[in-house]
Amino acid sequence: MRLSTVILPIHRWGEGQKVWQHAEDLGFHTAYTYDHLSWRTFRDGPWFGAVPTLTAAATATQSMRLGTLVTSPNFRHPVTLAKELITLDDISEGRITLGIGAGGNGFDATTLLKGDEEPWTPRERADRFGEFVPLLDKLLREPAGTTHEGRFYAASEARNVPGCVQRPRLPFAVAATGPRGLKLAARFGQAWVTTGDPKLYESGTPEQSVEAVAGQLGNLGKACAEAGRDAAELDKILLTGFTPDFNPALAAPRLGRPLDSLDAFVDFAGRHAELGFTEIVVHWPIAESVFAADQAVFERIATEALAQLR
Repeated sequence: MRLSTVILPIHRWGEGQKVWQHAEDLGFHTAYTYDHLSWRTFRDGPWFGAVPTLTAAATATQSMRLGTLVTSPNFRHPVTLAKELITLDDISEGRITLGIGAGGNGFDATTLLKGDEEPWTPRERADRFGEFVPLLDKLLREPAGTTHEGRFYAASEARNVPGCVQRPRLPFAVAATGPRGLKLAARFGQAWVTTGDPKLYESGTPEQSVEAVAGQLGNLGKACAEAGRDAAELDKILLTGFTPDFNPALAAPRLGRPLDSLDAFVDFAGRHAELGFTEIVVHWPIAESVFAADQAVFERIATEALAQLR
């Protein structure tokens, strides 16, 4: 089991640098950031770009892995993204993981639209994701030149010399729960990412959430089998904060929410470790937000929880 964190890109770098360095000092395996144009309740506040933030973080840290959770086709093109990724991988000396997903209905989906345009439907997002991932894989694996003419994306002798530091390319952590996304995870992923079943956050129970996630893991196993791959080859990443355990109205009365105490987190993480998860990701505390948490408790979890899970 590994423990990682998500640092939202809301800090001016004078402060943000200290946060990323502190995350490394606490021993987090990976520090991720969201790759959005803006996000939900943070829409009217500071929000910086993911790639420049990760570039700065790469120069401010030494060994902690870095990545996105997640990048999507909503406002990214595989050719330009590949160029940015090989640069990030080089600057970080091979510490970048690309979390990647189909995207959703938020500001990423609407910010670039003309007045009479409609956001992509879930099917259209899945269609684009199905072309986006294989093309990005090819661009990163074949730096000497890639040509592609598809339904949504084109590349004409796109070059990414010298390629990734990590060979044959930097790892993909594919966020998916539907059948088409799981097939992409099975084929192209070095890791799989889930946030659980979002429908359960408002009215489900922690037990129902565990059952739902176990079902997702089972579907991942089937997708891997169909692809001729052992599901054990993939890391299983749980991005926390979106299951009933984190809803104050639904959390276990005895322990509270997972970030309320060390015992509560160990209980939560242990249940998911038993399912087969290899990495738990927690949000860096942000006061007066959905990610508010006691910083001292958070740091205790960072430094002590894993020892109790072994």
